[in-house]
Amino acid sequence: MMSLPNCPKCNSEYTYEDGSLLVCPECAHEWTLESETEEVKVIKDVNGNVLNDGDSVTVIRDLKVKGSSSSIKIGTKVKNIRLVHDPSDGEHDIECKIDGFGAMKLKSSVVKKA
Repeated sequence: MMSLPNCPKCNSEYTYEDGSLLVCPECAHEWTLESETEEVKVIKDVNGNVLNDGDSVTVIRDLKVKGSSSSIKIGTKVKNIRLVHDPSDGEHDIECKIDGFGAMKLKSSVVKKA
């Protein structure tokens, strides 16, 4: 017999199965076993600092911009970033707006937390 996990919300040991859901009778929290095992990807800057949505970052090297004759200069501060945990276009895991360029996608390896 499989042992059911404790409730992730209140840590109650009295959880039970209801179809595909796990239910806590003490706090009424419902969750699936798959959601408990999912790992959240932690995105870090070049120095190893954990980045969060809404953080400000600084570009650490000049970046060429496709379709533009200008580039993003070293030291450019980018405010209010949004993290993309499942990038569909490779390693670009930050979405942001940069003054003078507009909406951009950046790699976390070229920024440091401001």
